[in-house]
Amino acid sequence: MSQISLNIEPTNTPTILKFTANKILTSGSYQFNNIDDAKNSPLAQQLFHLPFIKRVYISANFIALERFLIVEWSDVQNELKEQLKNYLNSGDALILEEKKQNQIPLEVYAEVTPNPAVLKFITNKKLVATNFEFKNKDEAKFSPLATELFNFPFTKEVFLSNNYVAVTKIDTIEWNDITTELRSFIKQYLDEGKIIINEVPEYKEKQAVTDTVIGELDTVSQQIISILDEHIRPAVAADGGNIKFQSYEENTKTVNVILQGACSGCPSSTITLKNGIEAMLKQLIPGKIEEVVAINL
Repeated sequence: MSQISLNIEPTNTPTILKFTANKILTSGSYQFNNIDDAKNSPLAQQLFHLPFIKRVYISANFIALERFLIVEWSDVQNELKEQLKNYLNSGDALILEEKKQNQIPLEVYAEVTPNPAVLKFITNKKLVATNFEFKNKDEAKFSPLATELFNFPFTKEVFLSNNYVAVTKIDTIEWNDITTELRSFIKQYLDEGKIIINEVPEYKEKQAVTDTVIGELDTVSQQIISILDEHIRPAVAADGGNIKFQSYEENTKTVNVILQGACSGCPSSTITLKNGIEAMLKQLIPGKIEEVVAINL
């Protein structure tokens, strides 16, 4: 049997790091918030003995770890990679299957968003550790779930985030005609433990720099990212979307961002950008911001 190897991959959240394997590790998705939560994962229990581990995510072909702020990933990531690789190749159980009967039954419910073309299908389980946006079926080739959703003739785009799937429909069909069908499909797909993300080496966050080491950016860019993460992204996520920092142009004092999910193409996005995001950045970083532009609006 071939050995499992791991690649280190940063995520949109600086405190979360992914270790992606060259093969499928598990058919389910799991989130462990503390050592007591990890009773059915010997590996997660080991990881929680490290003082800087805050959360552990295990899903498909990757393990994602969230750290406390007492360390930087650069100081510990190589040792962690070796520890994870040695465990995975030892043959020890990653998830104790007999504990599955204690899992909370899966729930999926539909929720409207400010974008009339987008509906959120929210679950009570962790789906992915980072956001994935697919504009067409070809982009979704490494996500079996997104690929299946594109097989529906009314699906225009798919956005995967944390605990929900946001689907953008074509204009010629109404949500009342397809919501039940989509909800039932997504629930059955997840109930059967099918793979959500199969492999991700080819996936790149388009035109975004949020995975760049924050310390390499200029001071204003760091401030912008901090404000987006703390004040804006949670509200945007609640509406079924995401906002990503792309660049800051010092000479024009322009902030370029990327809108994803329900925010992309939303009729109210321009109002949100100007009256919400732009106004907040101007207030919190006085004299440095003149305009916020969504480069994909």
